[in-house]
Amino acid sequence: MNEHLMHAALDAAERGWHVFPLRPGSKVPALHGEKTCTRTGECAGGHRKWEHRATTDPDRIRAAWARAPFNVGIATGPSGLLVVDLDTPEHKGSSDAPDGAATFAALCERAGHAVPTTHRTRTPSGGQHLYFTAPEGTRYANTAGTVAASVDTRAWGGYVVAAGSITPAGPYEALCGSVAAPVPSWLQAILQPTPAPAVGPLRLPAVDGSRAALAALEAECAAVAAAPDGLRNVTLNRCAFKVGRFVAWGDLPRHVAQDAFQAVGEAAGLTAAECRTTIRSALDSSLRKARPREAA
Repeated sequence: MNEHLMHAALDAAERGWHVFPLRPGSKVPALHGEKTCTRTGECAGGHRKWEHRATTDPDRIRAAWARAPFNVGIATGPSGLLVVDLDTPEHKGSSDAPDGAATFAALCERAGHAVPTTHRTRTPSGGQHLYFTAPEGTRYANTAGTVAASVDTRAWGGYVVAAGSITPAGPYEALCGSVAAPVPSWLQAILQPTPAPAVGPLRLPAVDGSRAALAALEAECAAVAAAPDGLRNVTLNRCAFKVGRFVAWGDLPRHVAQDAFQAVGEAAGLTAAECRTTIRSALDSSLRKARPREAA
């Protein structure tokens, strides 16, 4: 088993993909976390997470996989990859959930193209991973549902399990395409962040509403603008949720909150589609869960 998985790791590295060990039979990184880091060896200058320690060095790969039958993780960002993850309804936990392959095929058809021929793997759940090479100098972020329903992407800050890896649910298998094709231009347009405008003070529209609501909106928008790379989407979700209670109480029109968060999210580097999805979900959830003003 060690030899089989070592070969899978070396095969990925030969393609220029940066690999790192996952726990045997698992999808979880086998490398230590920041809390247990001893700040020695590769981490002597500070903790290095799996994305930084992933490698294409065959000697390091052989040394690592000689120790245990590790599954193989591919750090998509350093590898110059964008991987499209097509989920199945079962993976989403509901037979009513959309099928990722079907929604992606429909998206390709609307763009006037066939589903791209590229390196593709099948996951144990029956889903698929489509591998694409990202344009040089482009740093795509991970997305969830931005491209289409049940279609996620993995890029910087993300990883996928390589073909040849084995879990209790089954193996990851290469299906077709020995070469990863470039990201299609129409998909680039969906994923490419809107260029950030010149930074200036946030200007909220003049609307009727409580001062507390407008102050909260301005403060939460400022938090989104200041969020570091990799945390912008989760910050947008949290901040929009917090403002949603003022919408529920009638202190702030929903469209005002949506427009403000949309503008600041795009200015922070998120895609327009990603902002719309996150804001809508956060406000919907906040309106459902908002307690009466007297109980807040």
